[in-house]
Amino acid sequence: MLQVQTIPSRQDNYIWLITKGNQAIVVDPGEASPVVERLQQQNLNLKAIFITHHHHDHTEGVAELITRYPHCEVYGPQILIPGVSHFQVMRDQDLITFPDLDLRFTVWHTPGHTAEHIVFHGHGALFCGDTLFSGGCGRLFTGTAEQMFNSLQRLASLPEETLVYAAHEYTYNNLSYCLRVEPDNIFTINRIKEVSKLRQQGCSTLPSTIAIEKQSNVFLRTQMPAVINFVQNLSDLYLENEIQIFAILREKKNNL
Repeated sequence: MLQVQTIPSRQDNYIWLITKGNQAIVVDPGEASPVVERLQQQNLNLKAIFITHHHHDHTEGVAELITRYPHCEVYGPQILIPGVSHFQVMRDQDLITFPDLDLRFTVWHTPGHTAEHIVFHGHGALFCGDTLFSGGCGRLFTGTAEQMFNSLQRLASLPEETLVYAAHEYTYNNLSYCLRVEPDNIFTINRIKEVSKLRQQGCSTLPSTIAIEKQSNVFLRTQMPAVINFVQNLSDLYLENEIQIFAILREKKNNL
C-alpha cells in the first residue's frame, strides 16, 4: 500500500506527502514551510512535486521547495508558476514512473474546476486536487458543468476501493448539503456522524474511497430519484439529462 502522510496547510488545505524509503513526493504544496519541516523531521529527500492546477493554495510553495531541493522534478498541467522554470507538462494518460522506487502514476485530465486540472492515480490512490471532494466537488471557475460532470464520472469509474486524497477539509459541510438533497440516505446519515466525530477529535476525514463517494456524494448520484426530485423542485425547466441536473446542483451549492 502506498505510504501517504497528511500535511495540514492554511485554513483547510491538505498537502499530501508520498514516501518510499527516504524519498518523498509532495502533492499540491500551497506553502513550503510545513513540507520542509516534515522532510527535515524524517530525513527525507524531495524527489518530485505533483501539481493538479494553478490556484495559489496548491502552488505557492513550489518555488521555495525547488530552491531547497534543486534536483526534484515538477509535474503538472500547462501553467505558469513564478520562479519555476523546469516543469514537466502532463497531459491525459501520461505516465510518471520512478523505477528506483517502484512507483508509477497515471495522469488524467479532469477539467471543470479549472480548464487545465489534472489528477494523479496509482497504487490504489487518487490525488484529485479540487475536482472531487469527499461529499462534494470543486466550484466551476474556468471549466464548464459538462466538463466537471464528465470528469467526475471518469473518477467514479476507478475501483471502488481507491483511496481519495482530496485537497481540502470540506467533508462535513459537503455532507450537510448532501443530506439536504437526499435526507433519507441512511449511508450519508451515518457518514456525517462519523465525520462529525472525527472533526471533534481534530482528525482528518480523508482519505475517502470511491465507494464512499458513490454512496453519499450527490454530485456522483445525479441519476438517483431523490436527487432528480430535489433539482426539479428548484427549477421550472424540463430536466433533459444528468449534466443539467449536475449544473443546477452545483449552482445551488454555490449560493448556500
